[in-house]
Amino acid sequence: MEFFSQQFGNNNGDSQLPPGFRFHPTDEELITCYLLRKVLDGSFTCRAIADVDLNKCEPWELPQRAKLGEKEWYFFSLRDRKYPTGLRTNRATEAGYWKATGKDREIYSSKTSSLVGMKKTLVFYRGRAPKGEKSNWVMHEYRLEGKFAYHFLSKSSKDEWVISRVFQKSSSGGAITGSGTKRSAAGMNSFQEVSSASVSLPPLLDSPYATATSAYTADHDTFSYDSNAASKEPHPPISEAAPSQPSLA
Repeated sequence: MEFFSQQFGNNNGDSQLPPGFRFHPTDEELITCYLLRKVLDGSFTCRAIADVDLNKCEPWELPQRAKLGEKEWYFFSLRDRKYPTGLRTNRATEAGYWKATGKDREIYSSKTSSLVGMKKTLVFYRGRAPKGEKSNWVMHEYRLEGKFAYHFLSKSSKDEWVISRVFQKSSSGGAITGSGTKRSAAGMNSFQEVSSASVSLPPLLDSPYATATSAYTADHDTFSYDSNAASKEPHPPISEAAPSQPSLA
């Protein structure tokens, strides 16, 4: 455990992580382990997700702004309202704009089956609408929904934290990860490459809020916030790729 504390206590990027470790959270983990904490405390920081203003950065500039990642990058950002009194989001940058595609996908809790978030898919276009040129840059935007949104999003504030995952789409429709394998648009099990003998890792959190924050509890009928349940924090979605075993045949 001391070894992992030394490795994860530094916030200088991928070079400080033990070889073979990657950040592969599920959609649910992004909502419950990271976005919820950011909504509760805007000063919350974590080892793998950087704060960025997506309207002031072109997609090809984002890899340099990220804390971790080789082929996909994660960011906290505030949704920029297009109009002060409206709900439409400003998606424009200096070089182009992000355009939503398809239907938003619902994200449910694996424990309670309740709705906790939504995932929106956007594609970056160079130029100005409606004549922009489609690029291969894709963004998955995660936001709170359901009971989480009702209980924790301010009704008076127009500021809303979201998590964005940005990547370049391959010609076959998937995102190419750092190991050279493709991650389908529908998502993949974040732990499918975890060794059966993998150890429990400490959270990738740099803020004291990570240990002092309250944990949430929920069920189908009620929703409560337990201020004394810090010990219930979920394990971080960090996976260790298991080395392939040589065939004995």
